[in-house]
Amino acid sequence: MDRAISIDTLRRRLHLRIATGLVLVTGLCAAAWGINRVVRPSITASEIVVAEVRRGDIANTINASGVVIPVHEEVVSTPVATRVAKVHAKPGQQVTQGELLLELDDRELRLALDSLKEQLAQQENRIVVLTQELEQKHKQLVSSIELLEIDLQSVRAKHERFQKLRASGAVSGEDMLTAELNVKRTEIQLRQQREQVDDTRRATRSAIEAANLQKAILQKQIAQQEQRLAQARVTAPFSGMLTSLIEEEGASVAVGQQVARVSELNNYRVEATLSDFHARLLAPGQAVRVEQNGEVLAGTVHTILPEIQNGTIKLLVDLAQPHNQLLRNKMRVDVNIVTDRKANALVITSGLAFNGRGRQPAWQVQDGVARKTTLELGSSDGKLVEIVAGAQPGERFIVSDTSTFKELDSIRISQ
Repeated sequence: MDRAISIDTLRRRLHLRIATGLVLVTGLCAAAWGINRVVRPSITASEIVVAEVRRGDIANTINASGVVIPVHEEVVSTPVATRVAKVHAKPGQQVTQGELLLELDDRELRLALDSLKEQLAQQENRIVVLTQELEQKHKQLVSSIELLEIDLQSVRAKHERFQKLRASGAVSGEDMLTAELNVKRTEIQLRQQREQVDDTRRATRSAIEAANLQKAILQKQIAQQEQRLAQARVTAPFSGMLTSLIEEEGASVAVGQQVARVSELNNYRVEATLSDFHARLLAPGQAVRVEQNGEVLAGTVHTILPEIQNGTIKLLVDLAQPHNQLLRNKMRVDVNIVTDRKANALVITSGLAFNGRGRQPAWQVQDGVARKTTLELGSSDGKLVEIVAGAQPGERFIVSDTSTFKELDSIRISQ
């Protein structure tokens, strides 16, 4: 005979079924969570850099590479083709104005200078001779004129006497004509002698002026040769750093070849190089930020060089602190040229996640998950990027490199 199951037994069975169901549901949830952890990709927070969108001022900049150069630098070149006779200095040392750096072989210069001085002495002697000749000729002509003046007085007196005797018939017509001709001949000779005085004076003066001109030319050539001779002793044009020098004694040098270069100490500017694509955006006076090892120096565009080489353009930047102790000759720096400024713009820290202007994908971080979205970017100054559309202040985005998960729509961020 069957007995009825007790209420306690039924209650225990019900509790067992409920407990078993709860265990199964919990197990299924745990399994789903575990599968999700395994299947859904994730990254650790230490692998990424996250920045917050905020309001701020931003400057649009053009990036360029720069080299620190001295404001004042002077090149010393050789005046003639010669060789290095003796070296007195070494590159890299500090020199004072007028300090002897090296000596060039000056034997040919001295020979040429001696030859010019001999030519000058000849010209000076020629001028003396011409002057003496002019004085002698003038004296001779003056004497001839004085004699002709006496002859003219004599023939005129004879002519006047013949005129009186002609009236009484004591002088023939032929004698009278001869006397008249003698007067005219003597007058012509006297006029010719006086003209010859002027002609001789002009001719001799022209010769003297030509000799003086040649003398002046020789004097200039001598001065130039003496200057070249002085340049054979190569000295520092001003106090500074000797940045280059021909150190090999006996080395041949050509005319105009650089033998030394002296640069001013602790007074620098920057020579920047960038693509000619940006040439239309550049203008003198634009603000510039020069960066090196985290240090930022302010400056302005001084000169935009007109020549374009291999698709690049160069400009010179004046620094607000040209004597800064961080600067070194030929140091490479980053140059950011400010072309525009915006106030109270929506900005975020710049990073590898962003690439230029325009619409591009970005990963917004919220509740431990980075979800793919689209941002429209505007100006950038190398530190900040302007967000034109797609974000609000306070939202957070990954700004580090996102290339490893660029094909995903979302990714979990684990601690």
